[in-house]
Amino acid sequence: MGKTYEHIDGRLRDFIEAQPVFFTATAPLSGNGHVNLSPKGRQGTLVVLDELTVAYVDFGGSGAETIAHLREPGNGRITLMWTAFSGPPTVVRVHGRGEAVLRDDPRWGELFARFPAEAVEGQGSARAIILVHARRVSDACGFAVPLMEYQEDRQLHADYFNRKTDEEFNAYCERKVATSLDGLPALPLPLPPLLPAE
Repeated sequence: MGKTYEHIDGRLRDFIEAQPVFFTATAPLSGNGHVNLSPKGRQGTLVVLDELTVAYVDFGGSGAETIAHLREPGNGRITLMWTAFSGPPTVVRVHGRGEAVLRDDPRWGELFARFPAEAVEGQGSARAIILVHARRVSDACGFAVPLMEYQEDRQLHADYFNRKTDEEFNAYCERKVATSLDGLPALPLPLPPLLPAE
């Protein structure tokens, strides 16, 4: 039987931070718009900042639907989900309001420093930090989720983007992520330079 929680407590926090993959879902305000659901991985690129706030690094390499939906005036709805593919069957969801902290935001350096250096070092493809302010925290059984064995993170993404200069990454973003599937503004371009962590 599922439960709701007032906070992301120690047990939930441990579960969230131990999962090698999570999913994020957003949608535009328009009823005709595309609902977006994305898998996210890479150990160390998601942290629980406090009992009601989660943050993850948003990297280049795909569309920018999440950023576009969070930046849409009056929107900001987001759900994160983690599921156990090993151990006790558990699914955890955080429903909340999200915001995209972009590279030129004064909070960038302090937030970026919250992620383990080895997870984000040399990651010039970091284009935003997504902050999620929880409004509802819940868990449920994962009885129907299959048992699978985690092997390791794939290195292809980091290897590919670490070879790109800032200019090349900007050009990539201008081709791929200026707008969402529904034409909403996504990333402001050109991207500001990536500032070092504090």
